[in-house]
Amino acid sequence: MNIFDYIVPEVGEDFKSLYKSKNIDIVRIVSSKKLEDKLYIQDVDEFVILLEGRALLDIDGNEVVLKKGDTLFIPAKKPHRLLKTTKGTLWLAIYMKSS
Repeated sequence: MNIFDYIVPEVGEDFKSLYKSKNIDIVRIVSSKKLEDKLYIQDVDEFVILLEGRALLDIDGNEVVLKKGDTLFIPAKKPHRLLKTTKGTLWLAIYMKSS
């Protein structure tokens, strides 16, 4: 599989699991420009790498801008929302369960 071989969704995001084990899930996420208004409060820690594009997130009331190459750690239970992306924004997300 090639991480750059994808089709940009018309609306929302496309999630593709690349590797999954008991405590870790590595996911490729491709974002469209038209996003769904969704609040995430996850039970797992999340570490993201923005591989292509730009994104604006609300992390528990604080706006965070990410550009190509930026990384971000979002602890479990931390409310966050994706506010804006450029079409075709590409993420590598690593979801980690606490042991």
